[in-house]
Amino acid sequence: MSRPQGQWTWSRDRRGEAGLGAHNASFRVGDPLARTQGHRRLLLAFAMTLAALLYIDRVCISQSQHLISGELGLSKEQMGLAFTVATIAYGLFEIPGGWLADRFGPRRTLTVSVCWWSFFTVASGWVRGLASLIGYRFLFGLGQACCFPNLTRAFSNWFAGQDRTRAQSLMWLAARWGGAFTPLLVVLALDFVTWRQSFYLFGSIGFLWALFFWRWFRDHPEDRDAQAAAAARERSHVVVPWRQLFANRSVWLLCLQYACLSYGFWFYLTWLPTYIREQFGLEQADRYVAALLAAPPLFLAGIGCVLAGWLTPRLVRRLGDVGRVRRCLGVLGHVIACAMLLVSIRLENPVLSMIAMGFSCFGNDLAMPGSWAGCMDMGGRFSGTLSGTMNMSGCIGGLLAPWTIPYILKAADNQWRVVILVIAGWYAVGALCWLGLDPVTPVAESEKAAGDSDEWRTPRIPAAKA
Repeated sequence: MSRPQGQWTWSRDRRGEAGLGAHNASFRVGDPLARTQGHRRLLLAFAMTLAALLYIDRVCISQSQHLISGELGLSKEQMGLAFTVATIAYGLFEIPGGWLADRFGPRRTLTVSVCWWSFFTVASGWVRGLASLIGYRFLFGLGQACCFPNLTRAFSNWFAGQDRTRAQSLMWLAARWGGAFTPLLVVLALDFVTWRQSFYLFGSIGFLWALFFWRWFRDHPEDRDAQAAAAARERSHVVVPWRQLFANRSVWLLCLQYACLSYGFWFYLTWLPTYIREQFGLEQADRYVAALLAAPPLFLAGIGCVLAGWLTPRLVRRLGDVGRVRRCLGVLGHVIACAMLLVSIRLENPVLSMIAMGFSCFGNDLAMPGSWAGCMDMGGRFSGTLSGTMNMSGCIGGLLAPWTIPYILKAADNQWRVVILVIAGWYAVGALCWLGLDPVTPVAESEKAAGDSDEWRTPRIPAAKA
């Protein structure tokens, strides 16, 4: 049977038939996405590189915080405030950053945002006191807010079916491993340069990434075979269904579980080096040991991302329901994260304790790819906005962690055990959220109609026989 001329086949399946996730695209041979395997691999390489770079720029300040606070005379509470303002800015600009991806495309938005945050990474080396540190970190957070919503929008345009989940899993693997190896990298760099110069070094890498990305990337696969400017002019203005978005129960549960994930994960990004030094009595002479102890959580988190991407299509083929698979992995991930944190505080050996924390981070990231793939399925052509909304809620959890932990310590007589118990409680709440979450059904009824009528994107291609 031949296919109608010039039509782009777009199929949706409620139960994940043939191994594809519900509401994901299935493309036939000869369609635009089927002809772009090499380009998709290169896009994935760009995304993985950027995700790693984002966490390198983010984690380097936590490894330098004792040097920064010593030189500038800052307390733990003041350093916590500096961490918090970056997260506030990151959270405030998540939804605008996602909307910019939907409106102007990820190519322009990502290029500008990477240059922006790279500049303020460099500027972090110019600080002279608390005020300038807070100002530069706030502007740094604004730039980084665009990263993951824009990459998610790019994946929505370029990937189909369970390739979306796999793409998300590999991107987050790079992010986590970037954070895992950054502590050792920064400690090594600080043996040769000052903490100020380390910001100059890491910040400069982003400008190179932005240059190559701008020259190569296009917002849609068909833009590489046609005039990109003409294609952009033909695309209609995106009107986000805000009322339907915020009236949807699954959106609220998705956001709440992500806030729970982020509260725990931002502990690793901000206070983990201090926790290791104080909990296990390590001194400056033991800095390499401390850096190595900080590696297992983020390293095993990356393994959790990859395992989620590997398991999802296989479980979908067995169970026939992608929503059920994502829900199971979401609950399991939160339960593992909670349980292994409780195990870690019962272990006195530093290595064993940090390995247990590593498996907690593994559980954290077992739920991550399903969360972001859910944004693509639930959001559709509004995936940038929805992923920005979810990530903004994650930032609320993320900003609460660095801000509240010093006060929890103060109230608990500097007992880190209490902090870990609080984080475990957040993970337990996240597991409950997944029980009532539908991570596949489109948020807007208009989006479902648009998907059925090919209104999102209908490239015209030559006729081909099936």
